[in-house]
Amino acid sequence: MLLFFYISKNPTPRLLAILSALNTSIALLLLLLGLKWLDFILLSYVWIIGLFIFNFITSFISMEGGLRLFIYRKIKLIYKTIHKIKAPKTDAPLAIDMRNHIIDKVEREVVAWAKGWTQEIHFLKQAEQFRREFIGNVSHELKTPIFNMQGYLYTILENDMEEDLQKKYLSKAIENVERMATIVEDLNEISRLEAGEIKLEMQTFDITELCAEVMDDLEMLANQKQTQLEFKDELNTVKVYADRNRIRQVLNNLISNAIKYSPAKSLVLAAFYDLDANILIEISDNGLGIAEEHLPRLFERFYRVDKARTREAGGSGLGLAIVKHIIEAHFQTIHVRSRIGVGSTFGFTLAKGKK
Repeated sequence: MLLFFYISKNPTPRLLAILSALNTSIALLLLLLGLKWLDFILLSYVWIIGLFIFNFITSFISMEGGLRLFIYRKIKLIYKTIHKIKAPKTDAPLAIDMRNHIIDKVEREVVAWAKGWTQEIHFLKQAEQFRREFIGNVSHELKTPIFNMQGYLYTILENDMEEDLQKKYLSKAIENVERMATIVEDLNEISRLEAGEIKLEMQTFDITELCAEVMDDLEMLANQKQTQLEFKDELNTVKVYADRNRIRQVLNNLISNAIKYSPAKSLVLAAFYDLDANILIEISDNGLGIAEEHLPRLFERFYRVDKARTREAGGSGLGLAIVKHIIEAHFQTIHVRSRIGVGSTFGFTLAKGKK
């Protein structure tokens, strides 16, 4: 009788019930035929066939019902676990199709659930790591100006000093207050950008004209480091559709960073490329460059490649994070490529201006 079970290596619950009922019914049929052959019973062959059919039907019904209840209870437990839902309190079978490979279906869903759960755990671990780093970075960034202020103010209170020196210390304390205010203001801006509270004022404008304005604003900073600010190609009108003030903020951050973090007598270039539906804007420098391992985290809050050098250059450590959020609010992308000793290029896309 085991031959029936080799017909299908992966039988459905219904086929399993049929094979099991057939197995017991054939055993009964052989027994009855043997007893009749030995004249131990007086049943006719019609009665024997009838008993065979009756046994098959009753065995199939009871076997299928038992399998249905067994499968329901097991699947109910699995689904309660993986879907975190309340299963009905009644033991009445759910709509389980016994003709299908129900166990295979559940197995696939469990595998999919396990994969999704693993990804979710990985994401939560990353989020927790980011949260710890973020709290540590905020504490560190605020601690420095607070301790500096304390030092300057306590020195003034505890010592008699000349008025000029006192003004100098007060000026230093004010600088640290302004640095703290900048950090808090930038954090608030990132939170508002992430929450979608800042409404973009979209308009069509000439991005080359805006870039020229930003370069003019940063001319004094560039002159201090003898840095040249130039356009890569001949200046032509390039229309984009975006929030002009926010893109000014993006350009100001990228160009000022290129000036601050490059050695003296460097060159900062702005270039514009037509990408059919979008315009690619690139700000390049021939400075020190950034190591490849730092590039994936460059747009994170407070992430600094060289903590000592970047703090000397000033800023809150949130500039590139704000830039990324502004570009993403435009449903566009920003990227960076860099090589040590060659320089860095920051590029972002904007939609073409509406005609």
